[in-house]
Formats: sequence, C-alpha cells, structure tokens
Amino acid sequence: MRTWFLSGSLVGFVSVAGGAFGAHALEGRIDPELLETFHTGTRYAMLHAPALLVTGLLSARGRSPACTVAGVAFTAGTLVFTGSLWALALSGQRWLGAITPLGGLCFLVGWLSLARAGWQDGRA
Repeated sequence: MRTWFLSGSLVGFVSVAGGAFGAHALEGRIDPELLETFHTGTRYAMLHAPALLVTGLLSARGRSPACTVAGVAFTAGTLVFTGSLWALALSGQRWLGAITPLGGLCFLVGWLSLARAGWQDGRA
C-alpha cells in the first residue's frame, strides 16, 4: 500500500512542478507544438497520480497481485509516457516519440489490472 500511495503522491507532485515549469519556464522558449507535447505528458502524469493513490488504498485491503501489476504498470507508464514526451519536448529529438506508446500500453495494463483488483475485492 505504501509503495503505490507514495508513488501516486510523487507523480502528483512532479506533475504540478512540470506543469508550472512548462507554463512559466518553457512558454515562448520552445516551439508551441513541443510545448503542447510537454503539456500532454504532464496531463497524463496527473491523470495517473489518483490512479496510483486508489491502487494504494485498494491494496491496503489485502495483498492482491492485480494491485501490484496495476501499481507497477501505472508507475512505469508515467515514467515512459511522460518521460519520453518531456524529453522530446526539451530536446526536439522526434525519435523519442517512438517510445511513448510503450508508456500508453503500460497505462492500459494498469487500468485493466485495477479493474480486476476491484472486481476481486468485491467491495469496490
């Protein structure tokens, strides 16, 4: 429980910091298309911070392998999806966009795993 709750809290923190950085430090300094790419990464991270918090709370009800898969997948998805988009936006290296769908796949696995964990729990 603590691992996923901590991960969700840190992802939320980094999302807010990234959003502020994008809005205040990058505005006007990078191409508007790259700035939008940066903001997309930020939005997806912030969307998955609460998912990690829910994963942590659900895992506190009992050790569920599905919760573990969800937590790993959401964390990996955030690192890969958001990380690749932020790196692309800051470096301009378009090849980094080829990595991004792997993070999206992790997000999908995370959501399906969270659904399974909730279904198995029976109280969610």
